[in-house]
Amino acid sequence: MQLGFYKHTNLIYKIMELTSLMYVVLAASVLALGFAYYFYRNMLGKDEGTDLMRKIAEHVRKGAMAYLKQQYKVVTIVFVILAAIFAIMAYFKLQNGIVWFAFLTGGFFSGLAGFFGMKTATYASARTANAARQSLNAGLQVAFRSGAVMGLVVVGLALLDIAGWFLVLNGTGLLAMVGADADLITITTTMLTFGMGASTQALFARVGGGIYTKAADVGADLVGKTEYNIPEDDPRNPATIADNVGDNVGDVAGMGADLYESYAGSILATMALGASAFATSAVEGMQLKAVLAPSLIAAFGVLLSIIGIYLVKTKEGADMDHLLKALARGTNTAAFLIAAVTFGIFAWLFGTDTNQWWQVSLSVVVGLLAGVIIGKSTEYYTSQSYKPTQKVSESSQTGSATVIISGLGLGMLSTAIPVVTVGVAIVLAYLCANGFSLEFNATNLSMGLYGIGIAAVGMLSTLGITLATDAYGPIADNAGGNAEMSGLAPEVRQRTDALDALGNTTAATGKGFAIGSAALTALALLASYVEEIKIALIRTGEILPNGVEAAKATLVDFMEAYHVNLMNPIVLVGVFIGSMMAFLFCGLTMNAVGRAAQKMVEEVRRQFQTIKGILEGKADPDYARCVAISTKGAQHEMLLPSILAIIVPIFTGLILGVAGVLGLLIGGLATGFVLAVFMANAGGAWDNAKKYVEEGHFGGKGSDCHKATIVGDTVGDPFKDTSGPSLNILIKLMSMVSIVMAGLTVSCHLL
Repeated sequence: MQLGFYKHTNLIYKIMELTSLMYVVLAASVLALGFAYYFYRNMLGKDEGTDLMRKIAEHVRKGAMAYLKQQYKVVTIVFVILAAIFAIMAYFKLQNGIVWFAFLTGGFFSGLAGFFGMKTATYASARTANAARQSLNAGLQVAFRSGAVMGLVVVGLALLDIAGWFLVLNGTGLLAMVGADADLITITTTMLTFGMGASTQALFARVGGGIYTKAADVGADLVGKTEYNIPEDDPRNPATIADNVGDNVGDVAGMGADLYESYAGSILATMALGASAFATSAVEGMQLKAVLAPSLIAAFGVLLSIIGIYLVKTKEGADMDHLLKALARGTNTAAFLIAAVTFGIFAWLFGTDTNQWWQVSLSVVVGLLAGVIIGKSTEYYTSQSYKPTQKVSESSQTGSATVIISGLGLGMLSTAIPVVTVGVAIVLAYLCANGFSLEFNATNLSMGLYGIGIAAVGMLSTLGITLATDAYGPIADNAGGNAEMSGLAPEVRQRTDALDALGNTTAATGKGFAIGSAALTALALLASYVEEIKIALIRTGEILPNGVEAAKATLVDFMEAYHVNLMNPIVLVGVFIGSMMAFLFCGLTMNAVGRAAQKMVEEVRRQFQTIKGILEGKADPDYARCVAISTKGAQHEMLLPSILAIIVPIFTGLILGVAGVLGLLIGGLATGFVLAVFMANAGGAWDNAKKYVEEGHFGGKGSDCHKATIVGDTVGDPFKDTSGPSLNILIKLMSMVSIVMAGLTVSCHLL
């Protein structure tokens, strides 16, 4: 009896020792936030330039903050309503009692990440332009390290939220206080619900910011460039301040919130899968080790991202290839090091007595390689350094129609490599994790899905630096605008143009990266949805439709009980609805940009015609009026598509039940992923095709070819900055909503 007591005590100590590893994750979050603050203070120490440069930057800052303040008011109302619904569900035992609060914290941290990133970007643009007066490398350093603030804030806040919630739920008995079990499966699926808060905030930020920025961009380009032949970011253009504000609210705040939820979602989904896959493991503490592994990989990814950030530098007069190599040096080094570290993490956690440690590690490597391939593919199809985009520029010789046709064709062709890459990655990650077994059973399925989840974590593990390359883009774009409006020397504008063109490519690469990771994460969330169904059945005391006890049911049992197969018409109807949602969502957001842009075009034309002296530079345009039009249009237009993404999964569950919801998620994932890649790459190619002409090819700026590519660019704007990048959030938000509403679905459905 004494021996049994000592064994039991020893096991408790081991589990406590393992749980304390979450403090390593907490330390990594503090490290990330500390370096973010250091880079931010370092950027503020740089000179902002002339009085005019300061004045322009202040206009952009005020416009961006005013928009964000208004957006957060609208989003707060939505969050309060949803939190109230979750509280009511908890009262009727359809959800546990802390979900509503977890949901609010996810949204809060997601919004906070976007806010800090945008604040940094609005202070960095003028300083980047001023640094570019010294050298190209000086401008790159300011812009990139300011972008790194966004990357490090996102990973720091996400890891802080994850580590904090895990330590609270695992060590305080909070779940027991609200009548829920405190086992690892319940803890991890409960933590998933704050992912819904992050996804909801991200969708509002992406859609609202995307509508704002593209309405201003299209209005500025169509009237200013094509009708009045004035340069981009010319201070005579009434929409130019709104355009620069839009770069920050859409491409910084929106992207920050977007990748916050991708990063957190991949870690949380994989933690839940680990708790499920190793629930019956005979090895002491193995389930807890599998739960901790994703966050530990992410924690080491923070340190390696910081190392990569310091490796990014270039020389004066560098062309696009050299600039891309400068960024690649940092991102590739971080990716290579995290791959090596991953083997050490799993060897330590899982032990080297079996092959499991290196097999699961290979799943992480698969995810990293998939991310690199998708990034390179996106770069090839969207950079003006390569033939595909150059051919789009070449098509401008026969007018804007052929520019649009060739861009659409390029976008469609560009889907092949990412889709095949993700498909191969899914299969390889699945096989690596389950010991390369092709036998379909519950154990292999659970382990394989854990491998897919850990591959998504691997792809996003160095987000600190990969997001820095993305957030860098709008900072460089704004720096170019500031240089133009301030009348800086031509060589300065040439340097900011080089940084801006690089930013367009890195932004397109970042979007491809986000979309690829969304596909892997969404697949992991499908399995997490089944786990939430299981917990909902246990909570209500029900059994599966086929009579199997929920607590003992495997993933295969659930598939059989709810008839989740392609011969079930309910599943097929769900697939069709999910596919439709991708196109319906894009249609709504595209039309929203069109309506807002139409108002902007009319306003810019009105000012040119009625305010005497604008074109001569003798009178100032009414910038505030254009900012107000974009703000109002974005707030009004973002509501319908965003709310639709929340209510469709709920009503699908109420009508079609579990099988219909799984069909919805599969259809949304498959169609949304391909459509998102197509739209992001087509839009990126149109943008850089214009840049290629502006570099002096096919007649250069002001030529007919230039005007044709401007039309292509304006068509591509909502493709790449509104509808396309919002799709990956839509995919995951529908999954998150389904998970949170699982209790309602199993208790009340029509079919």
